[in-house]
Amino acid sequence: DRPAFFMIKDGEIKNKLNENQNIIVEPTSGNTGIALAAMGRSRGYRVILTMPESMSEERKKILKFFGAELILTPADQGMKGAINKALEIVNETKGYMPNQFSNPANPYSHEVTTGPEIIKQMDYSLDAFVAGVGTGGTITGVARALKKAFSECVRIVAIEPSNSPVISGSNPGKHKIQGIGAGFIPDNLDLNLVDEIMQINDEEAIEMTKRLAKDEGLFVGISSGANIAAAIKLSDRMGKGRRIVTIAPDSGDKYMSLL
Repeated sequence: DRPAFFMIKDGEIKNKLNENQNIIVEPTSGNTGIALAAMGRSRGYRVILTMPESMSEERKKILKFFGAELILTPADQGMKGAINKALEIVNETKGYMPNQFSNPANPYSHEVTTGPEIIKQMDYSLDAFVAGVGTGGTITGVARALKKAFSECVRIVAIEPSNSPVISGSNPGKHKIQGIGAGFIPDNLDLNLVDEIMQINDEEAIEMTKRLAKDEGLFVGISSGANIAAAIKLSDRMGKGRRIVTIAPDSGDKYMSLL
């Protein structure tokens, strides 16, 4: 929700969104699109979203419920297909495309809110931060705040699907961890801030998602399962007493058809 709010406000401040230019167009795999739909419609904008057809049915229904116009793109084209379709619509409608993958307002939202909140809640003591890479906004923004506070003492670990290890230098591929692993390295990902790239496979992420629900009463999404599985791996490696933070981006109700 934070990146969506910051990107909409940025568009309004720069007069890219106003009474005469009142269309938001954005490619999405789900979460940012949901926030853009909710906030955009509540501010009186028309919201058109493009999404790979392989995304969960729950996500599609939520987007429509918030009043977004949803256009599905072929699954085999991944997020690149959704991006290309969004660009076509922008050319046709002259709408405003926040472009969550490259808009600086995305990581900035986490640099000034999420990062400082983590620092405060961890009582100014932290050893590592673990996060999956979707747009790159969360890990880049939080890492900026943490590196400023802790210098090089804090370890930043980026997570990507093992079936699509693009950040590690391999080819994109199909995977089931929706929300991360877009199939390309986003402009908003600042690799200079990243100390380690860790790969998590579909089975690890889904199994952790189910385990958290059954054993901990935490109903989180699949990318949350990937983050927590990675954080546990890192904890085992770093040893007892280390303070490691990760993020659960959403709940599991968007993924019931996939679990």
